[in-house]
Amino acid sequence: MRLVLAGLTAVLAGCASTSETNPGRTATEQLLMARAADQAVEGLRLPIPPGSRVFVEGRYFQGEGSNYGLSAVRNALSESGYALSDDKERADAVFELRAGALSLEQMRRVVGLPPLAVPINENLNVVSIPELSLYSRRDRVGVAEFSGFLYDARTGAPLGAVTPMIGEYRIRSHKLLMMVTWGQQSARPGERDPGDSWREF
Repeated sequence: MRLVLAGLTAVLAGCASTSETNPGRTATEQLLMARAADQAVEGLRLPIPPGSRVFVEGRYFQGEGSNYGLSAVRNALSESGYALSDDKERADAVFELRAGALSLEQMRRVVGLPPLAVPINENLNVVSIPELSLYSRRDRVGVAEFSGFLYDARTGAPLGAVTPMIGEYRIRSHKLLMMVTWGQQSARPGERDPGDSWREF
């Protein structure tokens, strides 16, 4: 008996467990926002000659994903032939940037009963009823809208504005009889076009 207890003690002493932390956004959510930002700034042009030195003012560009969005704007300006300046005093123009949106939308359409939370007593305790559907469709969309205006770096005189830059990246998945699924279940790294979700299984 003592030998068995000693063996169990040795096994238990050798067990180890690890804990994992989860970020606030899943990889798919992050990619949806990133792809929307990339689409929003494609072909960005400013109302000043290419080659001008531009300082991108990002202090009013706030919110989740703002660093990625700001870098996407700088990259688009560089690709369009503008010189980026990290010194406001040495720039020809200041591009003051703002974000109308950089976030996610989710829409679900159900033929049947959606998930429900039903109160069961006067204390508002609820019981959750799962989805009971013949067919459901889920759309997850990254949405980006940026805009801004330009002014002379030395005088502050207005040089023009940039109309809202809009990007959207959508993936769609389907479920039949709560078991058969098709379409895109997650955003894939490096993929710029989600394709036709009806044909993707």
